[in-house]
Amino acid sequence: MISRLSLSTFLAILTLSFSSYTYSAPNGNKGPVEVIVAPVVLKQFADRVEALGTTKANESVIITPDTTEKVIAIHFDDGQLVKQGDLLVTLDQSEETADLRAVEATLSEARSAYQRARDLQKSNALSKSTLQERLSVLKQTEASAESIKARIDKLTITAPFDGVLGIREVSVGTLVQPGDVITSIDDLDKIKVDFNVPSLFLSALRQGLPITGRVEAFGNREFTGEVSTVNTRIDPVTRTVRVRAILPNPDHTLKPGLLMNIALMRNPREALLIPEEALIKRGNDNFVYVPQEQEGKLTAQLVQIEIGYRRPGEVEVISGLTVQDHVVSHGAVKIKPGTEISIRATQTEEDVPLSTILKRTENKD
Repeated sequence: MISRLSLSTFLAILTLSFSSYTYSAPNGNKGPVEVIVAPVVLKQFADRVEALGTTKANESVIITPDTTEKVIAIHFDDGQLVKQGDLLVTLDQSEETADLRAVEATLSEARSAYQRARDLQKSNALSKSTLQERLSVLKQTEASAESIKARIDKLTITAPFDGVLGIREVSVGTLVQPGDVITSIDDLDKIKVDFNVPSLFLSALRQGLPITGRVEAFGNREFTGEVSTVNTRIDPVTRTVRVRAILPNPDHTLKPGLLMNIALMRNPREALLIPEEALIKRGNDNFVYVPQEQEGKLTAQLVQIEIGYRRPGEVEVISGLTVQDHVVSHGAVKIKPGTEISIRATQTEEDVPLSTILKRTENKD
């Protein structure tokens, strides 16, 4: 029993047990290492400049009255789509309507008086000065009628443009005054986004430059648009320039006031791209494993490359590879330069999870 052995004897047995164990490296005697490769592809690429912006309606107005009066009719519902000129609210106009009827009666009489005076003046039965007086009265009466009609127009509130109405803030019988909010109207067919870009990128900014935007509320959904305006001034404190982009919003998904992550694409070009997971960093240098035939065997060769810009999941290759090459995208941690490999699968589709690729190869086996 162990309890009866001396300490030195126990340690000797323990050492002998460990020395009899032989370590076997993974795949040491199991043939080629299975890897997944991906082709070097030539695709459209652009440098990303990221910024934060706030969404705004293409056109936005708070509907308010121009005069103090009581609301007698409301012609819209919350969130309603309206066209330019649609009637929204009618204010009490009984006094103005009565004034207009009185002026219109006077106007009819003034027209008749002027017509009689003109006929008499043709036969020299009336002086020219009297004709001018009748004409003056007619014009004054017409001006009074137009003034009253303008007051009535202010008492009928209409939509200034096509858009979506907000929440109604008044009820029938409310006495409204200039500045009181009745509702809001927003043109949401297009969305504006204003954001600041470092002046370092000023030479790349231009009208029509494509952008993509993401809003946290909609997950990974991307909204595309283009730059519409680059401000003429640079902020002397932040050294940034204000940029405005327009994004189509036909389904009105985007609302004003959302925080949007903007990715602005500059310097569009064709570039060689590899999967980001194929890249091996060693200090300041970058490498990939490239499958190559050597003496009838497929081996992994370590190739140094020069990289450019990155985007999620992909890296631009400036030199070191050609479009005919493949790189090891999964399994590089199990190999070293010259290791014999076998290709289990080729990663040719974008956004396909590794588990899906492996499952396909298992089904083939």
